[in-house]
Amino acid sequence: MHVPLAVCALITFFPFWAMLAISVQPGRGIELPGSLLPRDISFAAFSDALGSDRIYRWAINSTVYALVSVVLVLLFASMAGYAFAKKRFLGKEFIFWLFVAMLMVPAHLTLIPLFILISEMGGLNTMWGLIVPTLANAQAMFLMRQFIQDIPDELIEAARIDGAGEFRLYWSIILPQTKPIMATLGTFVFLWHWNDFLWPLVSQRDPSNYVLTVGLNTLQTQETELATIMAAAVVTFIPTVLVFIGLQRFFVRGVMMSGLK
Repeated sequence: MHVPLAVCALITFFPFWAMLAISVQPGRGIELPGSLLPRDISFAAFSDALGSDRIYRWAINSTVYALVSVVLVLLFASMAGYAFAKKRFLGKEFIFWLFVAMLMVPAHLTLIPLFILISEMGGLNTMWGLIVPTLANAQAMFLMRQFIQDIPDELIEAARIDGAGEFRLYWSIILPQTKPIMATLGTFVFLWHWNDFLWPLVSQRDPSNYVLTVGLNTLQTQETELATIMAAAVVTFIPTVLVFIGLQRFFVRGVMMSGLK
């Protein structure tokens, strides 16, 4: 078991190593496999990448896009999950499976209608036009509903008998119980938005509104040295690692608990 896992780990790690190796060899041609084992290491490419005002602007845009989306997606998904898991209303099952059916529709099919809708609303080239279309996350809602279903109804009834209102039930009873799955979803949602490329590319025309993924792609057409592009990619990779390390304990617990009743 350990041998195939080690091979898979090496294959997965290879692109990151290549990215890092190329970034520390500015001003040199790429020769494989020689370039993968750098001898004379230089961090000049990192200075060039971090010295660009555009990189900082794109980093701020990516941070706002990812963090705001994480907060709002978790908020809406937890509310919807609580309603579908513990509330009774007409058509609940039909509406729930209608949401789940959205997972079967490729996002590329809805790209043109979404672009037209946001354009008519005046959201192109704006941050809200970038964020709002990504907030209705059916997968997050589905996972939240499955997790909240396992919370004992007796806990909710006891709080209701003690005089807790609906918002108090949600805020003080449901949310604290969902920390593991929220950490798991928060990690996934952050990675999805931080690495998102297609929708930011379509919805943002002004270079000052680009996120990092789109901005780094435009550098390839501006005769920017490959080592500088790779250095910028290494820098953009660091936040995702820090997020995973910070939430690893909750992430692993959420994955384990998602398979238990």
